[in-house]
Amino acid sequence: MSETDGGRAAPRSVTAATLAHRVPDLGALELLLAVARIGSLGGAARELGITQPAASSRVRSMERQLGVALVDRSPRGSRLTDAGALVTDWARRIVEAAEAFDAGAQALRDRRDSRLRVAASMTIAEYLLPGWLLALRSQRPDTAVSLLAGNSASVAERLLSDEADVGFVEGVTVPSGLDSAVIAHDRLIVVTAPTHAWARRRRPLAAGELATTPLILREKGSGTRQVLDTALGGLARPLIELSSTTAVKAAAVSGAGPAVLSELAVGEELAMRRLIRIPVHGIALARDLRAVWPTGHRPTGPARDLLTLTRG
Repeated sequence: MSETDGGRAAPRSVTAATLAHRVPDLGALELLLAVARIGSLGGAARELGITQPAASSRVRSMERQLGVALVDRSPRGSRLTDAGALVTDWARRIVEAAEAFDAGAQALRDRRDSRLRVAASMTIAEYLLPGWLLALRSQRPDTAVSLLAGNSASVAERLLSDEADVGFVEGVTVPSGLDSAVIAHDRLIVVTAPTHAWARRRRPLAAGELATTPLILREKGSGTRQVLDTALGGLARPLIELSSTTAVKAAAVSGAGPAVLSELAVGEELAMRRLIRIPVHGIALARDLRAVWPTGHRPTGPARDLLTLTRG
């Protein structure tokens, strides 16, 4: 039952949908303004890049919509009727307001595109993002980029608190509240210094032995630690917990103990035999690397362009 005031129905407001049917669109209004300025429907059509039949059809449609004649056509050209002149004055205000709206929207896009805040877990931040950001700079030299490196949990926190525009994580699962896309694949490997006893093994290491051996590990909350804990069916035993891939790698090179690291991080150390890869039997340490963003807010502008580069 409708609301009433003193027994009378309240007047119905004109909704946006009603206006859409009652008010001509911007293209039609721009055509009318061009006819008024040029004095020719054909000239107005050429200025707007449409055919004269299309322009005539648009004027007739506008006249039917408004219920009044707007343009008198003759062999000497086209002129506005009295009603057409009045509608043109109104149209000018609408088009000027639309131009101001468009300029404001462009200013918002320019402000958005002037910066890019990226949050990334450590392996991606150290070994993949530098190349992606260099490629982005060649496309968007005026975009200032800030990189916040941390573990996967901190990446999620920054995205959900609007401290970053796009993030990259390495874990087994996607943090709650985020959408994601797989952008690359990675594998964790067990490494030790050449002086460690495992470096002289002739058979692969059993998963059970890895699970019971104290390891140089990333902190809880990191994607690397999450993948390892999941693969071992519980928490890996820490010898030392460190907050960056570089620190874990340095500790392993020093001979402090075995570590589990991304293949991306240890290529140079393996090639120079500062670290030795230890084969492991019965454990899967592959993982997906993902771009993440708040659910329902797919990246736009520079963040979207960065995602395109990661897939390249």
